[in-house]
Amino acid sequence: MREGPQGSACIHQQLIRKNLRSVSFSANLIGLAEEEHAGGTLAFTGYDLGEDFQLSQYFPEVEQTFDGVIARYIDLIDVQPEGYAIDKKYKDIIYLPEDARIELNKQNISWSKDGIEESIKLLPERTYVYPSGYKVQMMKAAEGRRWRLVGYTAESRICHKPCTVSGGGKSEISKPITDAIISGPVFVSDFQKDFDLTEEIIKKEFGDRFIDQTQNKEHGRPLLSKERSLGSVVKLLTPSNSEYTEEYNTWLESIPQHVKELVLIIKRFYKEDWCDDWRDRFTVDLINGAPGNILRYRDQPLRTQYLRVGYTGEGSWRTFGLRKDFFPADKISLEDDITASVVAPTDKLNSLPPGWKQHSSKFVHNCEYRFFQRPDDAIIRGYDKQAEADLSSHGAFLSNYEPLGQEFAKDETEDAIRFGQYTDPMRNMVEDFVEKGAPDYYCTNAYPRIVDGKPTKNPRYLQTRPDLKSPRDIYLADMSSRLYRVQDAHSKILRPVTSILPGRRNNPADPVAGVKPLCVNNPIHYMELPELFMEYIASITGKSPSTTGAGSEGALTKAPFNALPPIYDLNNALVAYLATEQPAFITAAGYVGPHYRVDHDISLLVPEIWCRLRPEEADPRFLIENGYMEKVEDFEHNGQLVPASRIGYRITAKFVRRFFARVFNNPTSVLSEEMLKPELQDLETYVEGMLTIAAAHKEVAENYFADGSVEDACPPLKALLHIMAYGEYEGKGIDAPEIRSLFDREAMLQSDWYKERFASQQEYDTAAWKKHVEYLEEFLKRDTHTVVAQRLGVEQRLTAAKDELEKVSAPAYMDELVGTIGRQPI
Repeated sequence: MREGPQGSACIHQQLIRKNLRSVSFSANLIGLAEEEHAGGTLAFTGYDLGEDFQLSQYFPEVEQTFDGVIARYIDLIDVQPEGYAIDKKYKDIIYLPEDARIELNKQNISWSKDGIEESIKLLPERTYVYPSGYKVQMMKAAEGRRWRLVGYTAESRICHKPCTVSGGGKSEISKPITDAIISGPVFVSDFQKDFDLTEEIIKKEFGDRFIDQTQNKEHGRPLLSKERSLGSVVKLLTPSNSEYTEEYNTWLESIPQHVKELVLIIKRFYKEDWCDDWRDRFTVDLINGAPGNILRYRDQPLRTQYLRVGYTGEGSWRTFGLRKDFFPADKISLEDDITASVVAPTDKLNSLPPGWKQHSSKFVHNCEYRFFQRPDDAIIRGYDKQAEADLSSHGAFLSNYEPLGQEFAKDETEDAIRFGQYTDPMRNMVEDFVEKGAPDYYCTNAYPRIVDGKPTKNPRYLQTRPDLKSPRDIYLADMSSRLYRVQDAHSKILRPVTSILPGRRNNPADPVAGVKPLCVNNPIHYMELPELFMEYIASITGKSPSTTGAGSEGALTKAPFNALPPIYDLNNALVAYLATEQPAFITAAGYVGPHYRVDHDISLLVPEIWCRLRPEEADPRFLIENGYMEKVEDFEHNGQLVPASRIGYRITAKFVRRFFARVFNNPTSVLSEEMLKPELQDLETYVEGMLTIAAAHKEVAENYFADGSVEDACPPLKALLHIMAYGEYEGKGIDAPEIRSLFDREAMLQSDWYKERFASQQEYDTAAWKKHVEYLEEFLKRDTHTVVAQRLGVEQRLTAAKDELEKVSAPAYMDELVGTIGRQPI
């Protein structure tokens, strides 16, 4: 049930109340909720730590100590005599002293206690947590790969994907990227020659490579110096026309890619005590008396990882080598489809991440127990491991999968090559079906239902929320952040949204289906609020497996879920963006330009990139001022103005070179110039796509005038709707300073229309608490309710309700609402 034009269901308020237990501001504010159509994930950045790790080498002085862990969390942990602790709830979570050294090859963890060295055995399937919340595990990431130490950050990145059209990646943002990673051996062409060239590169003087002579030095940092990170070496070996001299770039281009990879491998494994004696650690086998081509380290064959990012024109995967220290983020799914969110003033909140500086903070909570998943890539046997585990589990609810009988099952199990490509859970399910001869049929991910003679592209299943199935993951996430924040043992951990990453489904033209092109975006765009809300108002989709045709999915993509006028939700959304001042970066799904099919690979990749951004690097002002994003400008084509500026700013080659280098060992190869500038693929398609978007903006905006709801729009949106529909508002276009200033936080704070939202909220809250007081008073009057009233503490509740009524009725209550979204005036 909804409560008036605010559009927030009772369940939303209950969920937000649960999620904001420790806030210090009035309990009434939890009613100021939005309903959003969104996906989202809680992500902890992962790192391959190699073979030895000691956090105190990087942070010799920390606020968090093991003594502090004991003092704050003694009721949650069992402290051991040796000076470490075991979690009481999950015995496989181990708390270490701050100076603990972890050695993989010895499988040993050691530290000093009272001048005596203590130690425990390092074991897999354990999580070792430092007092700062940093987590380390002994892991073997993939079959054939070496054991390694893997570290995860203590604080999380909350990636929120709102207003995302069907097929735009709401589910994929929270899926692990591991399914898109493949591994293979490290090859050398000629061991001796390749290592001679590698040694030449390692010994080279790099101090004179810059175009800007003021940056050059007589002696630069040696490549293997501990003062130079692996990321620095990746950047060092990546050509840059804007930074490096032509001579240096030419030299870089002359180095074979597999030799660059050797340099990165050596840098990854290098230890100071090796000095110049690093070549003896690496070998190849002798095969028929001649050196082989597979590189070995400590007599073990080395393997490298590659990530799929889209497809070639022939339909095969485009794969790119990952950095040697890359390890995927640890993700916990937060949202999928229906989300309750609330915006609250930060200065009235406790238990926030250190350094959090937003004026207001947004919090999200999932409204569903199960996700309605469409596992697009699961049709490839063995690819989507989570989907196969879900589909083969007892009690699974499937839709649009072909019912398969006993004969089909026998044939499938005998098709050894293809049947072996399934993961173990799916193979076990089919084999059990054949053995028992029941029930009447089964389904697998490889066989969607046949519709009109071909497999449907809209198979679905209900997935129980992963966070509910893995309470240990949630517990560990909370404990790690609690340690990092030096927060007490039981207060609520608040996790505000840190990154807003909506998705758009792009497609080339399909004349047969009557679908026009929408493939004008490069992989990542930033839009200022006027252009962003043009996108949100129109919410255009082209070809999506979930929809029956191209067009608008309704404001904020909520048309299928909303019985209220969409202008209410648009007003709420704009106020939330203005209050928090958080930027939105739109990511591409489907296609980048008409020639590069990417499906959901960008949706999977972007959280990994954003996890590795420092706060200032995620600021669009920083990105624009430093050339990491460029504005898309309007232009004329065949005498017609093409409003390309409506898609805002897009990432540049400089963005790829710097930030993709934190994931890939050859970042500039991942996105070509044609992907960064889709108009270079086909200018006519690009022009048609932009004109299609502008026409859709106009058509959708006209609906708000047809039904009169434009009059309920707040002033910034009213101006925007006029411009979308008619090209101007009071004689001014989208670029006029008077229009753009409407989309400013300070302008909103000073406006009468924002204050009217507070008055509406106060009126509503006052009426609600009067009703609560009257109900409790009536309850206490009944003689038959005396025992129950005592048991439930109704008198105390009545006192609290009267206090709250007095508070929300007071003029000062209006001040408490500043920084929230308020309530839509009726």
